[in-house]
Amino acid sequence: MNRNNKLYKMLISALLCSIGIIIPVFSPVRIVLEPASFTLASHVAIFIAMFISPSTAAFVAVGTTIGFLISGFPIVVVMRAATHVIFAVVGAIIINKHPNIIKSFKSALPFSFGIGLLHGLCEVLVVIPFYFSNSMSGGYYAQGFVKSVILLVGVGSVIHSMVDFYISQVIWKYVAKTIKIPKYTSRKDAVAANIDNNEKKSNI
Repeated sequence: MNRNNKLYKMLISALLCSIGIIIPVFSPVRIVLEPASFTLASHVAIFIAMFISPSTAAFVAVGTTIGFLISGFPIVVVMRAATHVIFAVVGAIIINKHPNIIKSFKSALPFSFGIGLLHGLCEVLVVIPFYFSNSMSGGYYAQGFVKSVILLVGVGSVIHSMVDFYISQVIWKYVAKTIKIPKYTSRKDAVAANIDNNEKKSNI
């Protein structure tokens, strides 16, 4: 049974990785604020993985980063995607300890904002070295550091993150009803659950 659960999680993680790569590549819904652009729902797969477990969040974040690299995205975009591992794992750990935090939009709002801040900060820190090494497109330098990096990349990522989080939360309410994934906060819990299952079988 435990092997089946692991296989099930792997399949879901692989599916989310595919979705996480397909949306940024093919989505027609883009908000362009030169020199940056924001693809609606591009973080949804990572957020849904975050709702499942820390390991799933890490797998999907790393998988989408590799997908962007293979797809030929600019290295700065690939590195920005790599930072998603940080907010995804941190968020998943918090949700794992406090699952009720995503039960409603109101209860999740402070959490979403905090994850958005972490998301934006990480992306700004990654972009700064590229900016000062003159590795960005000309539009970033035409707008200046504050507008192009701090506002568009930083604040833009916070807003983008919160919008995608809300979309993910709405989707998750329906998906969670059909996809049943066991969550164990520790190996001890997993062992206890296995013992309970064995006892139930022996009583049948």
